[in-house]
Amino acid sequence: MREAVAEAERAAAHDDVPIGAVVVRDDAVVGRGHNRREVDQDPTAHAEILALREAARAVGSWRLDGCTLYVTLEPCTMCAGALVLARLPRLVFAADDPKAGAVGALYDIPRDPRLNHTVAVTRGVLADVGGDLLRDFFAARRRLR
Repeated sequence: MREAVAEAERAAAHDDVPIGAVVVRDDAVVGRGHNRREVDQDPTAHAEILALREAARAVGSWRLDGCTLYVTLEPCTMCAGALVLARLPRLVFAADDPKAGAVGALYDIPRDPRLNHTVAVTRGVLADVGGDLLRDFFAARRRLR
């Protein structure tokens, strides 16, 4: 999770919402990403999506068997759906997202038994760190107004 936090800090450095993600397989990082929506002007450039893309290239398959995604904020609907589509077996996230979370807050896409794949979820790992990054980022933005 500390690697994901480092990715989140990279996002904040270029004025993107500080969310970071890493995909791990066999104790090695195979994909990493941080929010790049503002930099790339791409609404799909979420940390999770970028990390999944890099991991798929690294392992040579869109099926991310044996991988775990670590992310600093509960994934949104798009990212939660991507986890299912990638057949990711496990997700670990830091802070809950009561406004847009799709892993228990508003929806629970990765654990929906109606889908063709479910994802094991661990939440709250370094939640204070992930939450602090977001609070500090938005507090700084409010001060600039």
